[in-house]
Amino acid sequence: MASWDSLVVGRPNVGERERLLRRLEGVLDRLWLTNNGPLVREFEERIARVAGTRHAVATCNATTGIQIAARAAGIRPGDEVIVPSFTWVATAHALEWIGIVPVFCDVDEATANADPEHVARLIGPRTRGILAVHVFGRPCEVDALTRLADEHGLVLLFDAAHALGCTYRGKPVGGFGTAEIFSFHATKFVNSVEGGVIVTDDDAYAARVRALRNQGIDPAGRIAGPGTVARMNEFCAAMGLTSLDAIDTIVAANRRNHELYEEHLAGVPGVTVRGQAPGERANHQYLVIEVEQARAGISRETVLEDLLRYDVHARRYFSPICHQVEPYRSAPERHVPLPLPRAEALASRVLSLPTGPTVEPDDVAAVCRAIRDSISRAGRRLVA
Repeated sequence: MASWDSLVVGRPNVGERERLLRRLEGVLDRLWLTNNGPLVREFEERIARVAGTRHAVATCNATTGIQIAARAAGIRPGDEVIVPSFTWVATAHALEWIGIVPVFCDVDEATANADPEHVARLIGPRTRGILAVHVFGRPCEVDALTRLADEHGLVLLFDAAHALGCTYRGKPVGGFGTAEIFSFHATKFVNSVEGGVIVTDDDAYAARVRALRNQGIDPAGRIAGPGTVARMNEFCAAMGLTSLDAIDTIVAANRRNHELYEEHLAGVPGVTVRGQAPGERANHQYLVIEVEQARAGISRETVLEDLLRYDVHARRYFSPICHQVEPYRSAPERHVPLPLPRAEALASRVLSLPTGPTVEPDDVAAVCRAIRDSISRAGRRLVA
């Protein structure tokens, strides 16, 4: 188990502790703990401003947010939704859990995002939607996916768990498709401990989302149909607001660390730092390298093991990928009608490294020395 002194991917960004404590004291003074309290409403308003959307609806987590977003869009059990396999399994599980069939598509290795051409080939008579993912905060090919969705009458949703504050063609991620879903899990660069937000510009859709997250109760207080309990509570909103207060500081630290990793790993055989979309604003939430075994002389797994010896807890984001785990692995005819060679190849190479405000320049240098030493030892073994 990692200690506090370990270098860990996804260490929570708490922000200014005194601000958080003041907000928590206010919650306790008001005795308004949940049910759309003032801090939740403030959090929604601030996220809507960051996303550039008219509506932001907070949920208890992003997984439930995906489920509500799909249901509010009219996607029903038995319908198929095309999803990239190269994503955290929660994207697929959210659909599978409510009876929607995720059909996995391949990705563009350069962006790690859903390949629109492969998505087009997978559209069939049961396809009802596309759930694309802005992997590592790099936006999808939004225009191409939008054209596909419009041409075939499909719902287009985006899992934007990694992409708060990022842009596509200069526009903030959040206003694309029918809706986008952000995650504010503790590992995200802005976090609410647990939480998610559905953002949209569609007024009627937003009203359905609000009802579905609150037991089906509409704005007039009537039960309009079945719903669930997926509200964010005031304690989580307090953390989310405090984390949002520090967003500029967090992004600046992430950007600094990205530049340092690029500098320290330049020229290391077989190791590259994945970049963000040229000309776009990025949050640099994830620092991801690729280890190409043929050039490095060493596998990604060995690099991971070597880093752990230095108490650096890197992560395989993402490996195994969705179609390689249950229940999807055991039912390829239902979920994976075609091979996914690019997603599988990418999953074998990527490694996420520690970043964020708690990771100092000396830490980055130490991690990179460990990687260089690992590659160097592999080279000496080959020569011997």
